[in-house]
Amino acid sequence: MGDFQHSIDVRRPPEEVFAYLSDAEHLPEWVSGLQQAKRAGGEEVDVVAVGGGEQHEDRAWMHADADARSVRWGADRVADYHGELFVTGIGDEDSRVTVTLHTPGTDDPAVQQDLEQTLADLERRLDGSTAG
Repeated sequence: MGDFQHSIDVRRPPEEVFAYLSDAEHLPEWVSGLQQAKRAGGEEVDVVAVGGGEQHEDRAWMHADADARSVRWGADRVADYHGELFVTGIGDEDSRVTVTLHTPGTDDPAVQQDLEQTLADLERRLDGSTAG
């Protein structure tokens, strides 16, 4: 079982960053291997991902809390897999995004590397284009 965490700082206001990250439809833009994410109603999200050379369709859940600027998620197919992110302000114009992942069955350092790469991609996207 593994717990992984990483943070990035981006040059965007926290409200704007949270609005982008809490929209499930944006997930494929910054989550590696995720080809599609669509709200299925309530907190349920239908996802299509590629992993291990195969395409997988799954139903996940995603809960956004605007007051706390947090997003929590998980997938029922993978028992006890879940994650959360928090957006905090650094002054009025910059933000810190912190992501924590809990992965059952592995503490492989490659998961940390993937998390760091995903957040580096997110940082480039948010610093170089409009979010939302």
